[in-house]
Amino acid sequence: MNTAISTLGELKASGYSSRDIKTELRDNLIHSLKKGVTTFPGMHGYEQTVIPQLERAILSRHNINLLGLRGQGKTKIARLLVHLLDEYIPIVAGSEINDDPLLPISRYSKDLISEMGDKTPISWLHRDERFFEKLATPDVTVADLIGDIDPIKAATLKLNYGDERVLHFGMIPRANRCIFVINELPDLQARIQVALFNILEEGDMQIRGFKLRMPLDVKFVFTANPEDYTNRGSIVTPLKDRIGSQILTHYSADISTAKKITAQEADSMADRQCKIHVPELAKDIIEQIAFEARQSEYIDHKSGVSARMSITAYENLISTAERRALMSGEKETTVRFSDLMGMVPSITGKVELVYEGEQEGTAFVANQLISEATKTLFLQYFPKIEKLKKSDQKTAYDAIINWFIEADSFALSDDATTKEYKKALLEIEPLEELISLYQPKVAEIDRYFLKEFVLWALVELKQLSKKRTDEGMQFNDVYDTFIKGL
Repeated sequence: MNTAISTLGELKASGYSSRDIKTELRDNLIHSLKKGVTTFPGMHGYEQTVIPQLERAILSRHNINLLGLRGQGKTKIARLLVHLLDEYIPIVAGSEINDDPLLPISRYSKDLISEMGDKTPISWLHRDERFFEKLATPDVTVADLIGDIDPIKAATLKLNYGDERVLHFGMIPRANRCIFVINELPDLQARIQVALFNILEEGDMQIRGFKLRMPLDVKFVFTANPEDYTNRGSIVTPLKDRIGSQILTHYSADISTAKKITAQEADSMADRQCKIHVPELAKDIIEQIAFEARQSEYIDHKSGVSARMSITAYENLISTAERRALMSGEKETTVRFSDLMGMVPSITGKVELVYEGEQEGTAFVANQLISEATKTLFLQYFPKIEKLKKSDQKTAYDAIINWFIEADSFALSDDATTKEYKKALLEIEPLEELISLYQPKVAEIDRYFLKEFVLWALVELKQLSKKRTDEGMQFNDVYDTFIKGL
């Protein structure tokens, strides 16, 4: 549309025709599908599951309830709906509820058009201004959502409380011709949910005894977490009945999809003080930690493990490497396996522990998740270590273990420079031979991360031992640790 149009008469002459928001979304979706345009960009892993259901709901002109655990992109989906709206729509200038100039519903707009006719001024509303969002909390009132009588307005205009003009509209009427999202719907008190019945179905609104026949044009999107149905509240049955489509969201099914989400959502922080290389294996470990957490006996599965855990862990991992580089005065560095310990604060704050987890403590659970992820991925790179073997049976790791038996000790400092770090790992010659044999194609820049990964994995698999020192980590053979313990 031509946004230079400024009066009702010019709008009529342009051939503009009114559409309700659900038809507008439907028409624009049809146009996108015919052209092969991605309708919900960035929603990785939902291409064959959630997105087709969303598209069907939009084509059906349904209000939508997105049901899923934390960190599954429910709010992001709702915000992406804005891209399916027209870029601009005309409204009656000064209207509180975005009145359509051709189909006004408020007293203000009707009176203005009646008085000024084709000279009625109009303005244009951009799609970005047509998104309203409200977090459902127990203190939300009917007045917040729908409206109330405004005594100040009554006094100023010298009107009695029986006049429609004394009404103050709430968030939903002000979201007329817009997308209105209510997050965590079960947290909304049942009596407040009841107030939404007629708005969703008949378009009636009641404010303090006023019964207004105002056919509000709103696309409702609700979000809810399954655990809320038992822990904090529920969606009342008649309201559920009025929501056209309930769509279940889910976590990523594989590491590659999860990595795309983390890379997309993590803060790129262009102002990093040095160049930091992150090996693909490090990214895999971060995502595997989330997969392990969703199966852990220490973590409440009903609460879920948000994708935000991987995102913030990735950011902390890079910051750990950046801090080390700043302290050593280096302009570039590579993430080390020991840097994963810098992710622990990101993990501990993102998981809900069951009783057993609380007994062990959040730090223990976080380290346990890193351990399990390490063991899982190790088997994808190197041969399996048998728990039981014959005395004369050789394994791929004998040379490394023997090296540690003969060496007094081996330590890696947290703050070692890149040169010191590489020099230390080069001392373990059998480690170089193992990687050359089983991972010959690994990039040179990732080689040292892989070496350290092997050491940590051998510790987790009880082939070596490690202990924390003031400077960093010290590795030994298991017998040495046992004898020193005696």
